[in-house]
Amino acid sequence: MTRLIIGAMVRAIGAYPSGWRYPGAHRDPRRDAVVLRRTAEVAEAARLDFLFFGDWLATGHDLEFRDPYLVARIDPLSAVTYLAGLTQRIGLIATANTSYADPYALARATASADLLSAGRAGLNLVTGAEPRVAGNHGQDFHAVNGSRYDRAVEFEHVLRRLWDSFEDEAIVADAAAGVYLDPARLHATDFHGAHLSVSGPLNVPRPVQGHLPLVHAGTSPRSRLFAAQSADLALVAVNGLEHAVAIREELRSLAFESGRDDRTLKVIVPVLPIVGETREHAQSIADELSELVQIAEDWPDGPPAAFPENRSLTQLSTLVGLDVSGLSPDRAVTPSLVPRFSAAGQELVEIVAERTGRSPAGERPPTLRHLVVAASVNASMVVGSAVEVAAEFEAWGEAGAVDGFNVLSAVQPAQFEAFARGVVPELQRRGVFPTAYEGETLRDHLGLGRPENVHAGSRIAEATS
Repeated sequence: MTRLIIGAMVRAIGAYPSGWRYPGAHRDPRRDAVVLRRTAEVAEAARLDFLFFGDWLATGHDLEFRDPYLVARIDPLSAVTYLAGLTQRIGLIATANTSYADPYALARATASADLLSAGRAGLNLVTGAEPRVAGNHGQDFHAVNGSRYDRAVEFEHVLRRLWDSFEDEAIVADAAAGVYLDPARLHATDFHGAHLSVSGPLNVPRPVQGHLPLVHAGTSPRSRLFAAQSADLALVAVNGLEHAVAIREELRSLAFESGRDDRTLKVIVPVLPIVGETREHAQSIADELSELVQIAEDWPDGPPAAFPENRSLTQLSTLVGLDVSGLSPDRAVTPSLVPRFSAAGQELVEIVAERTGRSPAGERPPTLRHLVVAASVNASMVVGSAVEVAAEFEAWGEAGAVDGFNVLSAVQPAQFEAFARGVVPELQRRGVFPTAYEGETLRDHLGLGRPENVHAGSRIAEATS
């Protein structure tokens, strides 16, 4: 039986573009502390393996429509530190961007977070570059973008060397002898590369876990190689089960070819479940969320300048192969219209039917708005009852497609709680998720061993040679 890794990707106002508009949804980032605390309590009661906090280092009016959860959000390391004191067992993963972060400061903050949480911290390393972010850090975007993966490789190496500055027995603290530190067990970093230069040592004891578990997300060939060589968790977006199987096999092969034990690389995928008391109930939630998504035609005089270009009937016309740009977004997609669509358009109709229960021949046919939303909102969704969602998760695990899932919630707190209190017990009943925490640290939750300190290993090797 496959033991799934299950974590929650926390977006305080919901992960769906219209999630904050749903009745009862959390929508005020000034009160994020309340929803973060509640999420952590529910997640730990469900025995989830970790809470995952992404990041974005800029903001703008365009994000209001495209990804409203990015407009204003708490710094991920601050969120992890806050929740470390409110939880006892669940893992806490923060995100940092290697293109802009300082490796010494990040090593210090993350080692501290691991010590303060008794070994429950993790770190997601991202490499993305974006003009606004570069401007916020006084850097040239093109220069950053061109070297970001080379810098990321150095960054990961430096982090591990800094975390290894102190051997586990370096602090002697022998009051009688007056000896506090064994200097032979404190090591400089002395790294001088093309992009980074760090002397070290780090002024924080070695993390409880030795090294924090590292996560890397991405789909490009360079991103996959970086994940296969360096990450403990590879977070990969996929477009179906067969694609997931192929990606996991590719990542495992790359890990093996790089000289590591490929079993230590865990592959997880993001998923957005819509959970209802029945399938029909879940579809009604997905339907309402679709209807709450704004598209360009909602503004008679044209949408705001920053509005996403792909969320319009004009773009839908290109996709379905039929000009619908002059129609109302609430125009029903009837059986007579569907045969005039391209194959891609007909596939959209099927996606909408699966998610919302609306079919052209039914009593409530889909509208053009539903098709625009299905085409423009990039989310891997599973819609159904708790039993149906759990069955889908189990099927992916048994097929060798994933080691686990990073779960997004369309609406906070309702949809997260529906997953934690409905789907998780069903996964436990099926024997694919534990009913109790099986270890103390995040590495324990992920089935990973504690890495040896590189300096201790070298000293032992010299002593026995």
